Amino acid sequence: MKAPRVLLVTNQDWFFLSHRLALARAIRDEGGEVVVVAGETGKGEVVRRAGFPFVALPILRAGIAPRRELGTVTFLARLYRRVRPDLVHHVTLKPVLYGSLAARFAGDVAVVNTLSGLGYAFTSSEARARLARLCVQLLCRVTLTRPRSRTIFQNPEDREDFVRLGLVAGAQAVVIRGSGVDCSLFRPGPELPGDPIVMLASRMLWDKGVREFVDAAVAIRRRGRNARFVLVGAPDYGNPGAVPAAQLEAWSLDGAVEWWGHRDDMPAVLSQASVVVLPTVYGEGVPKVLIEAAASARPIVATDARGCREIARPGVNGLLVAAGDAADLARAIEALLASPELRRRFGAAGREIAVAEFTEEAVVAQTLAVYRELLGARCFTAGRRERA
Repeated sequence: MKAPRVLLVTNQDWFFLSHRLALARAIRDEGGEVVVVAGETGKGEVVRRAGFPFVALPILRAGIAPRRELGTVTFLARLYRRVRPDLVHHVTLKPVLYGSLAARFAGDVAVVNTLSGLGYAFTSSEARARLARLCVQLLCRVTLTRPRSRTIFQNPEDREDFVRLGLVAGAQAVVIRGSGVDCSLFRPGPELPGDPIVMLASRMLWDKGVREFVDAAVAIRRRGRNARFVLVGAPDYGNPGAVPAAQLEAWSLDGAVEWWGHRDDMPAVLSQASVVVLPTVYGEGVPKVLIEAAASARPIVATDARGCREIARPGVNGLLVAAGDAADLARAIEALLASPELRRRFGAAGREIAVAEFTEEAVVAQTLAVYRELLGARCFTAGRRERA
C-alpha cells in the first residue's frame, strides 16, 4: 500500500515554517508524503530546502474580492484533483473555508481543518467585520460538515461557540491547544544584568494591545520605575488593524518604548526579557509567543481572555489583566518588576507547564491521532522512517 499523501495548506509560507514545520517532519518520519501549499512571501525556497515540495497559493490575505476568492477555490480544486491527496490539512480561516469547498470536488479525500484563533472577523465590532462574520458562519455550515472531516480548535471556548452555533458537529470538533514549542530551543536562563526588559512580541496590531502596552510603559516610567519596554514584531498590513511603522518609530524616538522590529531569533530575543506581555483583544487560539515565553521560564502578563487563559495561569506562572485596561496592565507589570523572586517563581512554573502540556511532540502526536482516525488502515502503513 502506498504511503499516504498529505497536503498542508496555510495562508502564508512563513506561517507554515513557524507553526507547522514540526508536523510536516513528523508525517515524513512516519512514512508519509507531504506537499506544502501556501501564499508565498519569499519563504517558499526555505520550505523546499527543508525537503518539502512547495506550491504557491494565490490567496488574498486582506479583505474580500469575489473574483480573487473564487480563483483561490478553483486553484485548490484543480490542485486536489491533480495531486490526489489522501488527506488535506487546512490551517487558518481562508484556507479552511476555501480548501474545504475545493475538497468537495476532489473525491474521497479526508479533510482536517485547524482554526488557530478566530481573528479579526469574529472579534472586531467594525461593520465590515460583522458582515464578514455572517458570511463566514454561512460558509462554515457548508464546509465543516463533510463526513470525513475534523475541525481542530486551539481552545475549548472556540469549540463550544462553533458547536453551539451549529457551525460544526460536536463529534467532528477537536481541541488541540496551540502549535507546540520546541523546549530544546526555548530554554530557561538567568535574567540579563541591568534594567529589566518588559517585552511585547507579536505582529504589530492594535488588537494585540500595543497601545495599552505603550500607555502602561509611560505610566510606569512616570512613577520612577527603572525598566526597558520593548516591542518586537512588524506591522501586518494584511490586517486592517496594523499599527503604522511611522507610529512605532515615533514612540521609539520619543523614548516611550524600544521597537526592535521583526526578529527570526525568538529564543535569543525572549532570553533578554524579564517579563513577557500580551494584552491582546484579538481572537487568539493559544498565543504561540506565550507558550515560548513559558518554555523560556519567563513570567507572563496577558489578557483575561480565551486562549491566553490556556497558558497564563494567574498566581502560578503569570498574571491576567482586564482587556483594554492600560492601568490594570501597568499594575500587573509593576508587581513583577518589584519582585525578582516572584519573576523567578512564575518563570519556573511556566517552564514546567510548557514541558508538561505544550511541547511540539505532544501537539504533533495529537494531530497524527486525528489523521489516523480519518485514514484508518491507509495511515502511514508504508513504515516509519528513522530520523537521521
